[in-house]
Amino acid sequence: MVKYLEKSEDYFDLVEKGIILVDFYTEWCGPCKMLGSILEEIDYIDILKVDADKFPDLAMKFGVMSVPTLCFYKDGLILQKEIGYRTPEEIREIYKKISDN
Repeated sequence: MVKYLEKSEDYFDLVEKGIILVDFYTEWCGPCKMLGSILEEIDYIDILKVDADKFPDLAMKFGVMSVPTLCFYKDGLILQKEIGYRTPEEIREIYKKISDN
């Protein structure tokens, strides 16, 4: 399921439980758009999309210097951070590695 962050104060509540993939993106980014269509098809992980232009405070807090940046959370902790476009297979492999821990 894909959710879009609406208020920065909700961020930590939304990544607190389970495995969550956070996608820092922007509307003008070509690779973000390509990745966005892939993420819409994924049904095995919850996805939180965060527009880095609308939430620069969060982007800065998590060291997002380029988009897309993917942060994989498990129970509120970032276990892996990926910068740039990732294929569906790469996302599935990261998810599998995190869910096995």
